[in-house]
Amino acid sequence: MTLKWSAVLVATVSLTLCVTGNAVTLTVNGGQLPLLVNLFALTTAGTSIIVAVVAELHDRLDNRLCALTEFLVERLREIEAHTGDRNAGFVEGYLLNRAQDAAVVPFGRRGRGAAER
Repeated sequence: MTLKWSAVLVATVSLTLCVTGNAVTLTVNGGQLPLLVNLFALTTAGTSIIVAVVAELHDRLDNRLCALTEFLVERLREIEAHTGDRNAGFVEGYLLNRAQDAAVVPFGRRGRGAAER
């Protein structure tokens, strides 16, 4: 059972016991349960309701983040599919779009330079 539904169950049982105890005490003795018992029951119910609301909000936030993540992943896959490797680099993409081969210019010999030749 999830945290939210456990908290709802605790709140329901707490309020039911508080109301039932006060009703029984009222009919039998003409009074009510001690203040400490009523405060404890109401505090437990209130805390449980707050926990249930926070758990529901957390669940909704988690669902929205998962949906946003899935949307972004799909969008990035779509962008990657449209882009491809042809235009991966700026210079290579420019030269491939112009249908020219990139000129390969070898570097000179390493060492002391042209004086050795």
